Amino acid sequence: MCGITGWVDFTRDVEQESHTIGAMTDTLALRGPDASGHWRHRHALLGHRRLAIIDVAGGVQPMSYRFTDGQEVALVYTGEVYNHNELRQSLSQAGHQFQTRSDTEVVLHAYLEWGEQCCEYLSGMFAFAVFDGRDGHFLLIRDRLGVKPLYYAPHGQGMLFGSEIKAILAHPGFTKTLDVVGLVDALSLARGTARTALRGISELPPGHRLSWRPQGQPKLSRYWQLRRRIHEDDLQTTVERTRELLDKALGEQLYADVPVCSLLSGGLDSTILTALAQHRTKVDHGTTVNSFSVDFVGQDEQFQSDEFRPERDQPYALAAAEFIGSRHQTILIDNRELVADLARESVYRANDSAATFGDVDTSLYLLFKAIREHSTVAISGEAADEVFGGYAWFRNDQALAAPQFPWLSRMQLLQADLVSPELNCYCDFAQYQDNCYHQALDRVEHLPGDSPQERRLREFSHLHLHHWLPILLDRKDRLSMAASLEVRVPYTDHELVEYVYNIPWSIKGKEGQEKWLLKQAYADYLPPAVLERRKSPYPTSANLAYEHFLRERSLHLLNDSSNSVFQIIDHGGLTGELRQPPGYFNSQLRRNNLETALALASWLSMYGLSM
Repeated sequence: MCGITGWVDFTRDVEQESHTIGAMTDTLALRGPDASGHWRHRHALLGHRRLAIIDVAGGVQPMSYRFTDGQEVALVYTGEVYNHNELRQSLSQAGHQFQTRSDTEVVLHAYLEWGEQCCEYLSGMFAFAVFDGRDGHFLLIRDRLGVKPLYYAPHGQGMLFGSEIKAILAHPGFTKTLDVVGLVDALSLARGTARTALRGISELPPGHRLSWRPQGQPKLSRYWQLRRRIHEDDLQTTVERTRELLDKALGEQLYADVPVCSLLSGGLDSTILTALAQHRTKVDHGTTVNSFSVDFVGQDEQFQSDEFRPERDQPYALAAAEFIGSRHQTILIDNRELVADLARESVYRANDSAATFGDVDTSLYLLFKAIREHSTVAISGEAADEVFGGYAWFRNDQALAAPQFPWLSRMQLLQADLVSPELNCYCDFAQYQDNCYHQALDRVEHLPGDSPQERRLREFSHLHLHHWLPILLDRKDRLSMAASLEVRVPYTDHELVEYVYNIPWSIKGKEGQEKWLLKQAYADYLPPAVLERRKSPYPTSANLAYEHFLRERSLHLLNDSSNSVFQIIDHGGLTGELRQPPGYFNSQLRRNNLETALALASWLSMYGLSM
């Protein structure tokens, strides 16, 4: 895992701008603490920060291939291509010679063999840039599900790019300006545009490539999308095939030359992966996998059950670890760590955005920092709920009938009535959510024989995979890489996603059971308590001192009525929020308005922005 950045301009000589590419690359130091490198060409500068995972000695970047005439093709790449060994064999048979064991060199030779179609041969999580010195071809590519981020921005007659927005902002000629539509998109949880909250900077969408040649215009094209197909396997074959695909994905993602651990919450998804990892690790190496969970000091006394979060994770995590036989460690987080300015500001900087899930983000960042002291790679169960329909609203008639993104029934960063009239004049918050929702529905394919219920659940699945999952993947990538930890997500394997997406819901959620298919596939790997457990999301602090902190900080913010955040947040609306009785905000769902207001204020100040 690494960080990439660069500057391409066909109209000028940028080769001597070493200070510029150095500054851009330095912003990504946390993504790659092990090494830094630059590649220079008259019309291109490429920068790379490395977190060494595979072939620690040989996978140095930027990596280039020099032809006999002196021309070079250079690559900067981040992520992991899990089928690199098979591709290396195929490319070797085609005449390619390799000097390293790294997947980076495989990606470079895949481009030399197949050009911009190379991405169609790659399986994994990746984002990379290629500059072809033979004809000036510049290429950006991002993985199918968008596990690894990539941003780009036109600059003069050229283009800037980076794994994170901050790399682009480090270019001395780029001017920071707020993009209201991009900001509304982030805060509304709509994920309806490639625009970001910084004007001129766009996200390369998942499953897309951007190709640019001299005397031409940048061309954005999609190379992968979910298609609706007839599912022909019977029930037993479907269960077996699902297990086969996930086994394969997990097996590939355990490969590394550095320590690999597992995130274990005690939920279905993480328990399956940890059990598989333990089995593989014991068979292949005779060792025990390390697993980690998170909890808060005093949580056992302070936790209050509700419909959204019915149970604590910790008892299940410990029971799962004992059943599996993993070497387990609980990372305990104290309230003082959660409210510390350093931790909260680190999260805002990592996100490059005002969108935050509050103490969920802060505790996740602290968890990753603690894990990084023991391991470089962690396996996560992220995406299983989106792939297998694990959320409660997949089985809720009221949610199914509501004309809105399903997650908005339980999760909002900012309620529409707290948005300032000034912001709504530029981009109406509620209307934007509604428009994005209906545009998203138009992109869902259906088969002629699909029943109304099948069509609606297919829409739910499509919405989650294209609009909700990218938010969660982005959060996990940013917060893990801020701790220099690589997190791998086997449930995003594109073959698994394609297969499960087309399985009828009568199998996926048989008899209305949550993730029936996944439970059937792995019942022999799970303790009964986990198998029967209701889904519970990532834990949040139940400490009333955290609510007190949010109230105190929000009151301080309200006293500064000239703060630019009140161009976005309605001052009167936030005042009304704080009239709620004590204990009201001791729930993530209720305190997100306060968290978002505070995050916005800090982010605007940190980045020097206003409307």
